[in-house]
Amino acid sequence: QVQLVESGGGLVQAGGSLRLSCAASGLTFSMYTMGWFRQASGKEREFVAATNWSGGTSYADSVKGRFTISRDNAKNTLYLQMKSLEPEDTAVYYCAARARGISYSRYEFPYWGQGTQVTVSS
Repeated sequence: QVQLVESGGGLVQAGGSLRLSCAASGLTFSMYTMGWFRQASGKEREFVAATNWSGGTSYADSVKGRFTISRDNAKNTLYLQMKSLEPEDTAVYYCAARARGISYSRYEFPYWGQGTQVTVSS
């Protein structure tokens, strides 16, 4: 079965950086669209970034220029490099996968990891 395991979260000061990783198994990773979503306490889960099978990327406006999504198909691993972090970036970050093209909707991603907490202090 498909398994997605996130890592790399933690506590960081505003302005700092973190890199999240998502190790995938049970799917043909190179053929899947992979995405990052986040959910802050009391809020809906929201789209952060996604990358498709050909390396195309898309970002939420709130993270453009600060976050970079990338993938290593040889390692079946997805990354999210986060820079210039702000307290508003505090959330649980989730890795997700879908077999079709990029989507911004969490409802169109059938596979999810368990999430990793990112906390940005001011």
